[in-house]
Amino acid sequence: MTSKTDEAAGSADALGYEQARDELIEVVRRLETGGTTLEESLALWERGEELAKICRRWLDGARARLDAALAGPEVDEDADTDS
Repeated sequence: MTSKTDEAAGSADALGYEQARDELIEVVRRLETGGTTLEESLALWERGEELAKICRRWLDGARARLDAALAGPEVDEDADTDS
């Protein structure tokens, strides 16, 4: 039997960057607007923290892929001049 926390973590990991970002924007909007109970505000804050971590993981992964692509394979320039 899985807990609700485990299920939430699993579904959160399945979110794409844009989905997590859009939900995070909505969470921030709701927190800034106010009108929620303390419990609702805490739940929103916790969800926002989780969404921010998801976005950070996506961005870190994208940065690593860009760095790897920009580094590319090392070319031996001496080998090209010998022919």
